[in-house]
Amino acid sequence: MSDLGVQPAANVTPGLSQWQRVMNTFTAPSKTFEDIKLGHKSWWMPFILMTVLTYIFFFAITSKISWATVADNMVRMNPKAEERISQLTPEQRDMQMKGMRYGTEGVFAGSPILFGLGFTALVSAALLGTINFGFGGRATFGGVFAVCMYAFLPWLVRTVLGTIVLYSGMAPESFNLNTPAPTSVGSFLSPQDTNLALYTFATWLDFTTIWCIVLLGIGLATVAGVKRSSGYIAAFGWWALLLIINVGYVAATS
Repeated sequence: MSDLGVQPAANVTPGLSQWQRVMNTFTAPSKTFEDIKLGHKSWWMPFILMTVLTYIFFFAITSKISWATVADNMVRMNPKAEERISQLTPEQRDMQMKGMRYGTEGVFAGSPILFGLGFTALVSAALLGTINFGFGGRATFGGVFAVCMYAFLPWLVRTVLGTIVLYSGMAPESFNLNTPAPTSVGSFLSPQDTNLALYTFATWLDFTTIWCIVLLGIGLATVAGVKRSSGYIAAFGWWALLLIINVGYVAATS
C-alpha cells in the first residue's frame, strides 16, 4: 500500500495539498505532476470525487431513465443486437433483457472499484513498463498510479455534463449510455443510421478522453524523468492500440 502513495514517506517535504493538486490538474498540470515526482503520491481525493460524482450520475439514471430503459436503448441502438433479440422467444427475450439490465446496473454501481481502482492499476502497470523499458524512464508504480488518478479527472466533466443532461429533461428513449454527454463525435451521430465500426470510432473521439491522455503524457514524462514527447508517445500509443482493437472487433462481428 505504501507504494500506492496512501501515506507519504516520513522524509518527504511538504508539498501541495490534494485539493491544490486537483485544481492544478485543470489549470497548471505540470505543478501537480512535479509534486507527485517529489514523493507526494496520495490519490484518495480524485478517487473520492470520482466516486461521489459517479453515484450522483447513477442516481440520475435510476430516477430519470431507469435501468430497464437503458437496456432497451442499448438493444434498439444496435441493429445487430436488436436483430438477435428479435429472434428469441418472449421468455428468452425477457431473460436476456433482465440479464442486460441487472448486469449493466451492477457494473455501473461497482465502477468506482472496477474502474477507479482496477482499471487504473492495469493502465498504470502498462504505462510503467512502457515508459521504463521502452524509453529508459525511472518511474515507480506508485508515482504512475497517482499520475493516472489525477490525469483521469477530466472524465468527471463528462459525468457532470451527463447528469445535467438527464436533469434538463432528456427523453428516456434518447439516452445512450455510451455517449451520455455531448463530448464525443459519436454523440452527434445516430447509432442506428451509422456503420457500427465508424460509430465506435467516433465515440472514442471524445474531448475529455483526449484531455486525459494529454495529461497522462505530461505526468508520465514528469515522474519518469524523460522527454515529454516520450510520455505522449506512450500514452497515445496505448490509446491508439486499444482503439484499433476495439474498432476491429466491432467491424469483424457486425
